[in-house]
Amino acid sequence: MRTSLILSQILFLFLFPIWLELTNYLHPIVIAVVWLCYSFLAVYIVCLGKGVVISFRKNLLHVLIGLYSFSLLILLFMRPNNQEYNYANFTPFETISFYFSGKVEFLVAFYNLGANIALFIPFGLYYRYVSIRSGVVKLVILAALGISMIEGGQFLTHRGSLDIDDFILNIAGVMIGYFMFPLVQKVFTAKK
Repeated sequence: MRTSLILSQILFLFLFPIWLELTNYLHPIVIAVVWLCYSFLAVYIVCLGKGVVISFRKNLLHVLIGLYSFSLLILLFMRPNNQEYNYANFTPFETISFYFSGKVEFLVAFYNLGANIALFIPFGLYYRYVSIRSGVVKLVILAALGISMIEGGQFLTHRGSLDIDDFILNIAGVMIGYFMFPLVQKVFTAKK
């Protein structure tokens, strides 16, 4: 297992120029967030393949989601100053279509679409780990409120655009996390 994890970190370092490119558009903390997600995925795959189960206390989960949320807020609100954000899009799938049109550099399109989904997956997982009754409707309402506050905050502070497509992709990420829970729980189990 150790060898697999070391190889995954070497691959991450090999791809470092790509991660570094993202700092042209986003706060440098993006590298730490990508590394965290990448490392989590590597640990998950190795443990799943070897049948290893990792147990942790729910208190640790609260701390981790707090740190993750803080990092995500930095990523979402602390953007490079050379970008102007005063754009609002209320037409569903307009921005998504633009990214698929080929008018944007592939890395930028891939990161924007992928990150808007992937960065919110942990919240769906967290909800399933901590909720006694983890209903989908309640999750969608909570996610919609939280994401609306983020989108509105970015727009009002000129630190991001107000985009319905971001909202749609973020909600999709939360829902993917919710439905991934049975798979993730095969490796990561929470104790009280």
